[in-house]
Parts: sequence; C-alpha cells; structure tokens
Amino acid sequence: MDAARVIGELEPSMDVAAAAWVVAGVRRFDEFAVGSLVPQGFAAYGRVFHPAYDGGLEVRWAQVARANRRQAHPAMEWGSITGSWRFLEGTCQPGVWDQMPSMGSLPVRQAARLAELLAAHTATPQRCWFAVWEGFGNLAVQLEATPRLAMPQRPMLLLRGPLSAAPTSLARHPADQRASLWWPEDRSWCVATDVDLLSTYVGGSQECIASVVAADDIEAMVVPVDQRVTWDSDAINPPSSDSPHWRASSRDDQ
Repeated sequence: MDAARVIGELEPSMDVAAAAWVVAGVRRFDEFAVGSLVPQGFAAYGRVFHPAYDGGLEVRWAQVARANRRQAHPAMEWGSITGSWRFLEGTCQPGVWDQMPSMGSLPVRQAARLAELLAAHTATPQRCWFAVWEGFGNLAVQLEATPRLAMPQRPMLLLRGPLSAAPTSLARHPADQRASLWWPEDRSWCVATDVDLLSTYVGGSQECIASVVAADDIEAMVVPVDQRVTWDSDAINPPSSDSPHWRASSRDDQ
C-alpha cells in the first residue's frame, strides 16, 4: 500500500466485496427509514444525537427541546424542537445554543466515545471497515484509484483499520469529516451517518445498543428500524413554522 494513501491508521481498500452485506441489507433509499441507513437484521437500533454548542460547550437536544417547551423523544427533529428551520442557516437561539449540530459527520468526541463503547461488543476491534461518501469535498482519499461501494444514492470509498481509528478525519485539514459507515469484520454492529443528517444511527445487539443509550456522556435513544429520518418525522412536537429549502422527500434532518 502506498504510504501516501494511508490516513492515520486507515488505508483504502480495493476489496469492496467486504461491504456487500451492508449494501444488500439496507432498505430502498426512498423509504427514508433507519433501515435505509443501517442494515436490517440487528436486534436493536439506536440514534446518537450530534450536540449543538453554546460558547464551545455541548448542548443536548433534550436541553434545546426543554428551552423551547418541546418534548424530547426518539423521533424528534431539529426544526421541531427549535420551532423553525431557519436555524439551519446560521441563526442561533441566544442563551440556548450558538452553533447547530454538525451535519453529515459525527463529532470527534462522540466518535471516540462511541468506538470505546462498541469495542466491548465485537471480537474484531483491530479489523474494522470504514466508508465515506465520495461527494464530500477535500477528501484525503484518492478518488481516482479507489473503487466505489455502491450504497443506494451514496457511492462510498472503503477503508480498513482498527476501531480506534473511528475519530479520524477523512478530509484534508482544515476540513473535518468522519466516516459515513463503519463496522467490525465480525459484523456485530454497524454505524451510519448520512450526509444530510444531524444524527448517527447504530445497529447491534440488545446489549450493545443498551450500553450506548446508557452512557451518560452521549445523548442517544433506542429507535425502531422503520422509524423515518426525514424533517417531518416528528409527530409529537408541533410542526415548525416553516420548512427546509430542499425537497420534503429527501433525507434532510436527522
């Protein structure tokens, strides 16, 4: 392997067949469900909420919901708990948050902590796979030389390395981009972060997902595999006063 192509502990893989089970296991893209991101067949699924920030400090979605007199629940949407989709355009809520959750990339601290939790639920932590959507700008992976993983509507580049590499940015500095998909060789769990989403989803055993949800330093909830992940999925909180600028049929929030 050309050393110039190695990214931290990760190296691009020419063997996309190693990810065939993921491609075969996800639902159709236009179903816009958890199972469209993470392969079906796991005993349980969890949703990890990317934090907002206020003065550099993490702010949980539950805090944002409470400040806006909304209810925190597994299918909550950013536009619903804030009350408006204008908050995706740089507007903030003074005294609550001044930076919205990261879209399309699990923050580095959460990635490191999630990897630490998931390490206890795989027998192959030194042999893991990582895939990143080819459409991200400034990727450190050589696009021309790396074969594509044919995820529905999201062609990806495949890399391999130890689970400890989960926090690695796959973009050139100063850009910052975590993997879109990652899983261990024994397929005991799988993590997915779609380019348009503010949350990350995990499929695994009941014990695995319970450990993620129980962690007090990550905001996560159990979700069903058929839960929708679109901006209008929140059926509990009042609908936002406006709507996203993209098509309602796309995966565009969580």
